[in-house]
Amino acid sequence: MSTPDFNLLLTLDVLLAEGSVARAARRLRLSPSAMSRALARLRETTGDPLLVRAGRGLVPTPRAMELREQVGQLVQDAEAVLRPAKKLRLKQLARTFTLRTREGFVENFGPALLARIAAEAPGVRLCFVQKLDKDSTPLRDGIVDLETGVVGKAAAPELRVQALFRDRFIGVVRMGHALAKGEVTPARYAAEKHIGVSRRGLGAEPVDEALASLALERNIATLVGGFSTALALARASDLVATVPERHTGNLRDGMHSFALPVATPQFTVSLLWHPRQDADPAHRWLRGCVREVCTGQSADS
Repeated sequence: MSTPDFNLLLTLDVLLAEGSVARAARRLRLSPSAMSRALARLRETTGDPLLVRAGRGLVPTPRAMELREQVGQLVQDAEAVLRPAKKLRLKQLARTFTLRTREGFVENFGPALLARIAAEAPGVRLCFVQKLDKDSTPLRDGIVDLETGVVGKAAAPELRVQALFRDRFIGVVRMGHALAKGEVTPARYAAEKHIGVSRRGLGAEPVDEALASLALERNIATLVGGFSTALALARASDLVATVPERHTGNLRDGMHSFALPVATPQFTVSLLWHPRQDADPAHRWLRGCVREVCTGQSADS
């Protein structure tokens, strides 16, 4: 089956609107002979004469009358698809965006982000889902609109990435804990009972390598899958939690935080999205909101 010539839809729309080959030709800037040939093709394609002579003019057949409204709508829809995107009207925007983040992001940045969204685009809803791994498939498949995290080797190479902020690990204990007083030395830190944080249950953290260079090792009393759980345990016990500083700000309220006694590398938390969303005005606006809430700076995506 041959592919239909969709250009004929526009020709048919104009012919039915004008009811004249000559007027339709002028409107489409074609010669009368070219328009006559186009009408002949339309007749062949539809299997109907479409326009027949009545005196000095042409009148539409019943089939043409049936097609008139349908063809007109098709042409309008096609024109709408091919026009540049309309100016984004945030107050009228009604859309749900899904953000995949590590725990701590929503607790720290969620309130300010939601307040910003509500003020600028009250019809927009954010859906936060937990980031359990670095698999890029949800972004590729459009299940997730935006993602935050540390970019690893497993990230799909086509993803767009924008740095949000630098972070570092710190130690956290309950108020009144022994480490809340005096200098925290590597030996004092290692001697306490610790909470290991690992999504895969391995318990390895950057601080362990730094301690190993000093022939020290943490006493891992328990393993948990996330930073908020680690902080909840540390708040109610004598265990020590080692967590990212900026990512856990609000979660550490009422607790004692201290710089680690060994050097650990800082890391960059970034915003990730799929290229298909790059030019979407609403998505670009949301990226700007997330960036400004996290960094306090404004810049074009």
